[in-house]
Amino acid sequence: MATTLCWAVWAVASAMVVASILWAYRWSHPKVNGRLPPGSLGLPLLGETMQFFAPNPTCDVSSFVKDRMNRYGAIFKTSVVGRPMVVSADPDLNHYVFQQEGKLFESWYPVTFTEIFGRDNVGSLHGFMYKYLKTLVLRLYGQENLRAVLLAETHTACRATLASWAGLPSVELKDGLSTMIFDITAKKLIGYEPTKSSENLRKNFVAFIRGLISFPVNIPGTAYHECMKGRREAMKVLKRMMRERMADPSRQREDFLDVMIEELRREKPVLTEAVALDLMFVLLFASFETTALALTLGIKLLTENPRVLEALTEEHEAIVRDREDPDAGLTWAEYKSMTFTYQVTLEIVRLANIVPGIFRKALQDIEFKGYTIPAGWAVMVCPPAVHLNPEIYEDPLAFNPWRTRLK
Repeated sequence: MATTLCWAVWAVASAMVVASILWAYRWSHPKVNGRLPPGSLGLPLLGETMQFFAPNPTCDVSSFVKDRMNRYGAIFKTSVVGRPMVVSADPDLNHYVFQQEGKLFESWYPVTFTEIFGRDNVGSLHGFMYKYLKTLVLRLYGQENLRAVLLAETHTACRATLASWAGLPSVELKDGLSTMIFDITAKKLIGYEPTKSSENLRKNFVAFIRGLISFPVNIPGTAYHECMKGRREAMKVLKRMMRERMADPSRQREDFLDVMIEELRREKPVLTEAVALDLMFVLLFASFETTALALTLGIKLLTENPRVLEALTEEHEAIVRDREDPDAGLTWAEYKSMTFTYQVTLEIVRLANIVPGIFRKALQDIEFKGYTIPAGWAVMVCPPAVHLNPEIYEDPLAFNPWRTRLK
């Protein structure tokens, strides 16, 4: 009896081991009608998630992408959070992905992204709804509104902030810029003014941002948990503001939230409350955090490159000299005349690489440069790998605004 039981246990254990080995093999060698890009899918389910989320403290391409580019080339496969993915550092494939948007590829982001930014965030929507929201956002950030309103408002806010800094012994630059831009954006989007509100909305976004690029384990004490908590608290504020305004039909349009509410009040609204709230959340995040990061890096680069700073100063001082009133606000014509400022801005954005990856999903099997991207697989376009490609930009990590003029 004991011998029979031992044999049964041994047989079950052996079967489980064999099944596990077969499952692991199938995970690492998926069936495909063609040739997959080189690379590794890592451990079953976990994949290469830990390496993917490792922080990158430099302006260079992340070590995750750079190491695999050196090993496999500009197109390689990996797996993140249980999802097989093709990573593209190839300019041709990147262009092809965006060119075929809505045909061969559609917007897609990992489950962790949708948990963080909301299941109805603009990056997860497709077709008509995506175009509809894009049209609404352009009312706020399009060129027409930039010329009519945003330029003057931003100029006034920047001057006021710089004046307030002048009397301080020192300024924590990134924090100061984030505060300035958040105040501008929040007022424009939702009429929020921190001096008139009892709720510190920016504090919730700061908690959110600190855990944004972290391993997705929602356990108290982890950065991801603080990130999700910050989102919940920020969404509470946005929901309360929306419902208060929905209950006041006599309110006049003053900000972008009022535009959202007008859309919700239509007889047959396209917009839902959930989509509107997630859109407001994403716009608040994207408007202030990415801009503050780029500006902080830009000031650092200007400080380290006096020749660039001198040329930039000359361009701005020439504009002031040509004014009848040196203290007048910046005009649209002056803004458009700043050619070197534009070159400096492009170079800062190139080096800042605010967006480390843009995600899409293949809608069918796709052949490209001898490789097959299977239907349903994710594709991550990697802008930094193009922006810092030495075959495109000579000495790519050097800050050289004149390279834009040469190109």
